[in-house]
This record gives sequence, structure tokens and C-alpha cells, in this order.
Amino acid sequence: MKLVELRRVTASYGGRDAVPVLQDINLSIEREERTALLGANGAGKSSLLLSMVGILPLVSGEIVINSLPLKKENLAALRKSVGLVFQNPDDQLFMPTVFEDVAFGLRNYGETEEEEKVKAVLEKLGIASLARRSSRLLSGGEKRLAALAGVLVMEPQIILMDEPGSFLDPRARRNLVKILQEYAREISPALLIATHDFDLARKICSRAVLLKEGRIFAEGPIETILADASLLEECGL
Repeated sequence: MKLVELRRVTASYGGRDAVPVLQDINLSIEREERTALLGANGAGKSSLLLSMVGILPLVSGEIVINSLPLKKENLAALRKSVGLVFQNPDDQLFMPTVFEDVAFGLRNYGETEEEEKVKAVLEKLGIASLARRSSRLLSGGEKRLAALAGVLVMEPQIILMDEPGSFLDPRARRNLVKILQEYAREISPALLIATHDFDLARKICSRAVLLKEGRIFAEGPIETILADASLLEECGL
């Protein structure tokens, strides 16, 4: 069975009477699959990620994750399986220290051994020295890793990332790519990465889904999609 299935998903930010930002989306993601979500600004990439965690409500269609339909009564269980890393880490970091930010999800679900789990993830990402610092005082790259740590500590089955390369200088970006490659091998979550960064997508993902005006325009092996200049041009890329 697929890990994630979106079936004829249509969504808008203003209900049925508003212009849809997603239209008739059919998409499935296998366990451990690494997929790049590509498209011009306004194509619906962020909206698709938000719909998968129940932030953007559906007008029609269905989303099933790990055999559970995305419904209000299932949200708590589903959000343990799905981790979303926002484009702007400041939207995700709000506690007094990095340690508390990373521990927040575990505490919310009453997990035991939170201290050991948080320390292990911070060590893995190379930011253990930041544990007692305020996230407001971190660099863009450090904030990105702290936000990612808060998702990884929950051990989700799929990680959604919105423009993970933004706010990063070249060294921080290379570090992030290395970390994602290593985690993909070690804990094998599925990855769905919304990005304009073709090089980052190519290094991490094996599959690409191309959005245009809220619809899936093409999908396939990432090298095939990125090699098709006319296809990318038609989608504003």
C-alpha cells in the first residue's frame, strides 16, 4: 500500500467559492521515496504541503496517509507520521531555547525519554552546542537545522520540506544536503521537497512532480524532468 495518496484533491483558501489553488490533484508516494515538487511561484507547491497536514482544508477529494484518511479526528495520529519543515524557520521556532523547540512535539505527545532523543538528534545534525541558545539569535542555516531537528526527533514516516535551501549560504546548503542524504539512508523516511533549486533536488530526490497553476503538469524520474527544457519553460522554470 502507498504511504501517501492524494485523490482528486481540490483546495482553496476561501472555501468553495474561491479560486482553487490546487485542482484535481492525484498523487501517490511510496515508502522511502524521495520526491521533488517543482513549479513556478504560485504553482501550488506550498499549498499542496499544507493540505497534507490539514492546514489548508480541502474543497473536494481525499488524502490518505499511512492508511488513515486526513480528517479532523485523525489529525493527531497523522501528524506523528508527517513532519512539515516550513520555508521560513521563524514560523516554526517559538520556544525560549533550541532544546525546547526540538522537544516541543515530543512533550505534546507525552513521549518519554525526550531529553535523550533531543540530544541524539542535535548531535546528529551537528548543533548540540546550540541547545541552550535562543533560536532568535541563530544564523539562517542554524535556524533551518533547528527546525529540521524538531521534525526528525518525531521520527515521521514522511518529511515535507518547503524550499529548504532558502536563507542558506553555500556552505550551509551543502551541509543540509549532506544531512538529508545521510538521513535518507539511515532512517529512510519518504521525502517530499518543494523547491526551485534543481541542483539540491537532483542530489536528494529520484523523482519529480511538476506543478502548473495548481495542477500536476508532469511527473517522472527527476533526471528526465530536469532534462526537458521545453517542459520546464512551459511551466515558468
